[in-house]
Amino acid sequence: MNISVVIITKNEAHIIARTLQSLQTVTNDMVIVDSGSTDDTIAICKKYNATVIETDWSGYGFNKNKGIAAAKYDWILSLDADEAIDAELQQSLLQLVLSNTDEVFEIRFKNFFCDQWIRYGEWGFDWHIRLFNRKKVQWNNVAVHENLLFPAGVTVTKLKGNILHYTVQNRQEYDVKTDYYARMNAKKYVAAGKKPNIFKLYFSPVFAFIQHYIFRLGFLDGAAGFIIARTTARYTFLKYKYLKDMNKNRSA
Repeated sequence: MNISVVIITKNEAHIIARTLQSLQTVTNDMVIVDSGSTDDTIAICKKYNATVIETDWSGYGFNKNKGIAAAKYDWILSLDADEAIDAELQQSLLQLVLSNTDEVFEIRFKNFFCDQWIRYGEWGFDWHIRLFNRKKVQWNNVAVHENLLFPAGVTVTKLKGNILHYTVQNRQEYDVKTDYYARMNAKKYVAAGKKPNIFKLYFSPVFAFIQHYIFRLGFLDGAAGFIIARTTARYTFLKYKYLKDMNKNRSA
């Protein structure tokens, strides 16, 4: 199977082995773009015969594109360090006939919160395009919440199987990630010239909670569903608060 897997890492020793182990049957080319790990991440990746590129941090899209450029094959499966693939997806990948470079493949995500599979709410209905041909598709170079850039007329095909996304191991990690992404997204908004307003700062968080906890049935995931919906609301508030603060500092 002529598929390369590209993963960006930093201090992922606690989880990267599970991801690499799940890929052994589907590829002989795993490219790791590491931005300064101080734990055993690099050693573990080399143990699994992955190619490791040690570099600085230039942003999610930029670092992913570094790995894509270094890959052996044109067909790229793009994963994060905490994303393994299940047996059904392994079989789907092995059976693929990759002949149309304008075809991209969308894969369902099973997202886990502290090892609990989240079936509803914001995390329960995730599909993402993660398999594509690098001659036609690349990541954009934004710092956070990067997106794939597609050619006109692209064909999207859904694959059977799942990417198993082990998002966070504990509440503290979740809170740290939430704050980090809120700050990064605020910086992206500032660069795009966006301005904060009272509605987004105070009402958008409430709407986010109601949408994910009530309308998208997050309450069916129990305590974890409540924590996720509340944290999504907190993230929404923080990114607009940081946007307001950053704009205020620029004006000063």
